[in-house]
Amino acid sequence: MVRAWYLIAGFCLLLAGCSDAPSDSSNDQPGGERHTPIAAYEVTPRDLSRQLTLSATVEPRIQVNLTSRTQGVVSSIAIEESDFVEAGQTLAQFDVAEQRAELRRAEARAYEAKLEFERLQQLRESNTISIAELQRAEATYAAAAAERDLWQTRIDFGAILAPLSGIVTGRYIEVGESIEAQQALFSLANMDELVVRPGVSERDIRHLSVGDDVPVLLDGLPDQEFRGTIRRIFPIADRSSRLLRIEVLLPEEAYEQGVRPGFLGRLPLTVDPRPNALAVPAAAIGEDAEQRYIYRVVNERLERTYIEVGITRGQWTEVLSGIDEGDVVLATNPIDMRDGTAVRIVNWRG
Repeated sequence: MVRAWYLIAGFCLLLAGCSDAPSDSSNDQPGGERHTPIAAYEVTPRDLSRQLTLSATVEPRIQVNLTSRTQGVVSSIAIEESDFVEAGQTLAQFDVAEQRAELRRAEARAYEAKLEFERLQQLRESNTISIAELQRAEATYAAAAAERDLWQTRIDFGAILAPLSGIVTGRYIEVGESIEAQQALFSLANMDELVVRPGVSERDIRHLSVGDDVPVLLDGLPDQEFRGTIRRIFPIADRSSRLLRIEVLLPEEAYEQGVRPGFLGRLPLTVDPRPNALAVPAAAIGEDAEQRYIYRVVNERLERTYIEVGITRGQWTEVLSGIDEGDVVLATNPIDMRDGTAVRIVNWRG
């Protein structure tokens, strides 16, 4: 029994000796105060501008599809696809021999009606005929003149003229082919005005304006960058995609530099520019009674600072007021921290 008592006493002395052993003071500072390890971030200006990449196919701004205004047989074609034509130039001609014959007959009738009308005018001056007879002759002459003009118009419709200067992008007829009214003949495009018309989301369109200068990159010409101008913004969003189209006009010399309709254009845009925003990690912001706050690190202690925040881009939130460039702040969730807590920085973020 005595032996057991000595064993217990010895064990107690051993425990007491262990409790007097020096403890790990790696988290402590002189004076015995414990410093909480934290991750910190030094506030520096960041670019929080919104980056947006749009894409669309290059198109001629003005493209015209020519259709026949009369029926007939194609007698000649003066151009090929890819030819440049001037406004008013003849592209094709229909056989209008029948229309010319009808025109000559209509001209003869109109001439005859004119002579009769002039003869009755002289008789009316001498009160030989009634005014009603003169009026009937005048109406007959007017009808004959209208028929003459109609056949002249049909002959004119037989000549297919270019309505604008541009490149022939499509030819859909051949010599000898019988053509019906409203049948497609040619398509023309003005290559001096090439555009891309990408869609823009409703949240980004407000940052764009007519006249803005934008870069345009083309897959077909990867070594060149073209500067386009927003020519117009369409007024209505697409009902299915909710996108609003913009029309970006390429430089006038783009076609001469190798740009062709059908090329894919990409537009890397910067919208809502904020190139030098002060920001902190979004996770470092706390909320207290509808106020936002962060903890600044001042003399190795946390100091709660209320802030006004702006936009959030990814993991960064813009701070409009409350901090300055160069401030060191707690970079992690502040919910378990307290004002005045002693800290030591073991990791830097950013």
